Amino acid sequence: MSFSPPLPTPIRESAPSSADYRPLADGAAVPSRLLAAMAYDQDQTVLQLEFRDRAVYQYFQVPRQTYQDLLRADSKGAYFNRHIRNVFHCARLRAR
Repeated sequence: MSFSPPLPTPIRESAPSSADYRPLADGAAVPSRLLAAMAYDQDQTVLQLEFRDRAVYQYFQVPRQTYQDLLRADSKGAYFNRHIRNVFHCARLRAR
């Protein structure tokens, strides 16, 4: 008789929805053609970005240094595309 360990159950079977996450306090407006505002929760390491099209996303397990580098970046859109997009897990919250 052979024994097969049970298959692990997935943590999530579907993509996160806006009901799964709380929006952070309104973020600070930023000078950018891509981003309108950003906020960061240091305790949760969550970066919240509002885009110019009013879509709001949260990015998870983002180091504080990444947030600070984004704030200081000459081109926030270029920094986002190179260092955040497709690097950190995210969830769309809503459009404002």
